[in-house]
Amino acid sequence: MRYLAIVMLCLLSFHINAQELFVMTEPASNMPTGSIGVRDMSLFAFKKTDGYNYHNMPELMWGVNKDWMLHASAFLSNKEGNLKLEGGSLYAKYRFFSVDDLHSHFRLAAYGRISTSNAGIHQEDIETMGMNSGCEIGAVATQLINKTALSTSISYERALNNQDYDFPDAFSNSALNYTFSIGQLMYPKKYINFKQTNINAMLEFLGQRLNQNGKSYLDVVPSVQFIINSQARIDLAYRRQIYSDMERISTNSILLKLEYTFFNVTN
Repeated sequence: MRYLAIVMLCLLSFHINAQELFVMTEPASNMPTGSIGVRDMSLFAFKKTDGYNYHNMPELMWGVNKDWMLHASAFLSNKEGNLKLEGGSLYAKYRFFSVDDLHSHFRLAAYGRISTSNAGIHQEDIETMGMNSGCEIGAVATQLINKTALSTSISYERALNNQDYDFPDAFSNSALNYTFSIGQLMYPKKYINFKQTNINAMLEFLGQRLNQNGKSYLDVVPSVQFIINSQARIDLAYRRQIYSDMERISTNSILLKLEYTFFNVTN
């Protein structure tokens, strides 16, 4: 935790510019009202022994109104050899507080997820986005000052039995998650129009503490993001473990995310 505090203080001491779009976490802001987004996430999770597992997660997103946003995701994996469907999830976010100033805004939102999975359970860390059946409920706060974006979240996550696999009695079935994200707009230095390609650099910290046995981990995720014509988005991230005392299948991974937003679809 001392290492994390030092890194955060160093980052905050620089003048940075960012957009409020993060790679690993959702901000408290929502998609534009009436918009539909399609997203595809490819995850290459490197195993401790050799090789990697490939996960693909297509996602459909809907900006219902200024306060509500809904996601539906599917989980595919090649862990059993061939790429096959293993489950899916539904996600909802409600923005309940907003303060807007001339060059800044602050948002608070609550969110929840329910998931089902047919994956085998071999890891102690809980992940209802692809690995575990279960649910998650949490809150996220996002601050935008000029073009500097900071976001932090906390959530409770509960794992249930997967479809064909019982949750191991020896594992903790609930956890507390916490995240911190910071970003920097690298290009352009000055906006001329919305069709300019934006390049953002980000650093995110993802942590989890298991409630029954107190085991925990902390990961760091540097990433780069391209936003094209204000509609298309390409994210590339590398996730690496800083510390952990729990059993995990993978301690580092590469993520590629492609996204496109259609505006004013359901208005």
